[in-house]
Amino acid sequence: MPAPPRTHPTPTHLPAHLPGTEADPGGSRIYAVHMSAHASFDRGHTDDLMSFLAGAPSPYHAVASAAERLEKAGFRQVEETAAWDGETGGKYVLRGGAIIAWYVPGGARPSTPYRIVGAHTDSPNLRVKPIPDTGAHGWRQIAVEIYGGALLNTWLDRDLGVSGRLTLRDGTHRLVAVDRPLLRVPQLAVHLDRSVNTEGLKLDKQRHMTPIWGLGGVEEGALIRFVAEEAGVPAAEVTGWDLMAHSVEPPAYLGRDRELVAGPRMDNLLSVHAGTAALATVSARPDLPYIPVLAAFDHEENGSQSDTGAEGPLLGNVLERSVFARGGTYEDKARALAGTVCLSSDTGHAVHPNYAERHEPGHHPVPNGGPILKVNVNQRYATDGGGRAVFAAACERAGVPWQTFVSHNAMPCGTTIGPITAARHGIATVDIGVAILSMHSARELCGAQDPQLLAKAMTSFLEG
Repeated sequence: MPAPPRTHPTPTHLPAHLPGTEADPGGSRIYAVHMSAHASFDRGHTDDLMSFLAGAPSPYHAVASAAERLEKAGFRQVEETAAWDGETGGKYVLRGGAIIAWYVPGGARPSTPYRIVGAHTDSPNLRVKPIPDTGAHGWRQIAVEIYGGALLNTWLDRDLGVSGRLTLRDGTHRLVAVDRPLLRVPQLAVHLDRSVNTEGLKLDKQRHMTPIWGLGGVEEGALIRFVAEEAGVPAAEVTGWDLMAHSVEPPAYLGRDRELVAGPRMDNLLSVHAGTAALATVSARPDLPYIPVLAAFDHEENGSQSDTGAEGPLLGNVLERSVFARGGTYEDKARALAGTVCLSSDTGHAVHPNYAERHEPGHHPVPNGGPILKVNVNQRYATDGGGRAVFAAACERAGVPWQTFVSHNAMPCGTTIGPITAARHGIATVDIGVAILSMHSARELCGAQDPQLLAKAMTSFLEG
């Protein structure tokens, strides 16, 4: 393998058995896994990810699916309002669109540290307003609010369903997913916007993003009556709702050799799926030196400030109660957290072939090159040298290649739950993820091999 130029990280990221290099259009060398239809990798994990994405149109569906998968691995739900026991085995807590799951191995002490995989369940989208039924000029429409930093144009002229949860009079919730074409945000025809291809598309969130769903006058209560019927509950029993639009187009392999995957909500259900698979895998292995944890939060896309977000108390409460349930003290909790490491997993930016100048020249993550280590010295990501070493060791044990992501100095850097988790709980945290294109689009793109590589790295990390 030829030596890379000094501006690029050394190829110690890659196991020695991986194939060679390829050049990008700018002339720098990229170290990547060459993946094609003839490459030998198990598509089973990616196939399962695609099923997971299709079946999780909302955060509530995502955590329900994760819980179902964990129960098949022997986990059981514990209620926050109940007394907890110190028994070994897998347990999980569900709250809204968040799930915290952990496995207590035999021989675990109250001061045994945790290994945490962190992720988030929410994605930018269109959320239904409290009074949803609206319309104009003979069109029936649904009033929506923009959630997170959505790429608005990607929601235009796309067939949309409605999903989320209904809250009933008795305080219980009912999941609902109308997974067929129901809504559409129509774009203005080019004949009525002659400058759209020269001056760019300009969308007003209030005026231009209201979906249509039929013809006629405004019918008060129509959407909730319709959704209640779809959920099989009387509309009169529905007193609250958390509903959102989702693209009904299923995930699909893309490209001549099917080496890419296109689908919705990869940011960040890809990490939730990988973390769930990793936790289920390690729970079957004896003598774990740490207590493995999956922490999948809601509301990351708008700041994480909620009772189910990373800045809320949910994770800290679960970890503390787990220590106390095993007979521990505050001193045991402090010792456990001091030895804990969190792997905060979110998607990152693959180098865009049409906009390479927007990326940091020496760090061009590519699809199917393995998970990325995300670094920002201003702590928009929580990774430091010690965290890099932990991640590198996990990848080396798993035989997984990895890459490094750093933002262009002239571009503002995004952030994740990583710095929030580190600051709130005082635990060492590393930010990682999978490189994708079209982040925050209604439909995103990643390498078909990367989800499995991420899951393998997570499994190795949780094993310690």
